[in-house]
Amino acid sequence: MEKITIIGLPMDLGQNRRGVDMGPSAIRYAEVVERLDSLGFDVEDSGDIMIGRPAQLDTSETKLNNLKEVTIGSRLLAEKVDAILGKNSFPLVLGGDHSIAIGTLAGASKHYENLGVIWFDAHGDLNTDETTPSGNIHGMSLAVSLGLGNDELVNIHGYSPKIKPENVVIIGARSLDEGERKLITAKEIKVFSMHEIDRRGMAAVIEETIAFFNEKTDGVHLSVDMDALDPIDAPGVGTPVLGGITYRESHLAMEMLSESGIVTSAEFVEVNPILDDKNKTATVAVALMGSLFGEKLV
Repeated sequence: MEKITIIGLPMDLGQNRRGVDMGPSAIRYAEVVERLDSLGFDVEDSGDIMIGRPAQLDTSETKLNNLKEVTIGSRLLAEKVDAILGKNSFPLVLGGDHSIAIGTLAGASKHYENLGVIWFDAHGDLNTDETTPSGNIHGMSLAVSLGLGNDELVNIHGYSPKIKPENVVIIGARSLDEGERKLITAKEIKVFSMHEIDRRGMAAVIEETIAFFNEKTDGVHLSVDMDALDPIDAPGVGTPVLGGITYRESHLAMEMLSESGIVTSAEFVEVNPILDDKNKTATVAVALMGSLFGEKLV
C-alpha cells in the first residue's frame, strides 16, 4: 500500500492578502484525508508547520516582504519533505501561499538527480529581487528554486540550484511580468500558456509534458496554484486571473498524470477561504487530489 504523508504550511507572508494561511484547514475540512483513504492509500496527516507572525509586516532592505519568516518556514518545510521522502512516503503539501514551494522543492530535489517540475499556475513566479514589482516572495518561488534571487532563499537546505530550467514546464500561464518573460526566453523554459491550451487542448499539452519528462527526469514535482483555474471554478484565491483552466480540463490533467505514474511529490497552494464561496475552492482542490491519486468516474 502506497503511503501519503500530508504536511501543511499555513503561511500567508509571501504575499499581501490575508486568509491563505487558512488554506490547509479549509482543505482538511473538505475531507482530503477521507478522500485519499477511500482510494486505498495509507494516509498520515502530520499536521502543520507553525511559524511566528511578525508584529508588523516587514519590508527589509532587500525589498522582499517578510523575508525572515518566509525563510524560516521554507527551511522547516524542506526538512520535513526531505524526511518524508526518506521514509519512502509521498509528500502532499498544503499551502499557504506559493512561496512555500521554495521549501517543498528544497526538500524534494535532494532525492533526485534530475527532478522535473510541473508548475500549474496562472503566473510564472519567476521574479527576483531585481525584477519584482511588489516584493512578494510568492512571485519568486520558481526563480529561487532555479538558483536566482536572494541568497538566503536560494541556499535554503544547503544547496543551489534545486532544479534546472530545462526540467520545468509551466501550464496555464496568462499573467507574466516583463522580467519573467525575459527569463523564460533566456532560460528556454517550456510554457504552455492558455493560448496553447485553448488551441491544442489539455490532452495534447499533458501528453507532451509527460513525454518531455519521461526522456530526462527521475522524478516530477507537481505544484498546483489554484489560481491556474478560472475564477468561476476556483474563486477563493488571492490573485485570480480571468480566462483560466476549466474544472474539467484540470481533472483531465490530473487523471493523465495519475495514469503516467511520473509524479513523485505534490503541493496545492493559494486556497483563500476568506475570498471563497462556501469552501468551493478547497473542495475543488481535494477533488483534483482525488484525480491525481487515481480516482475515476467509473
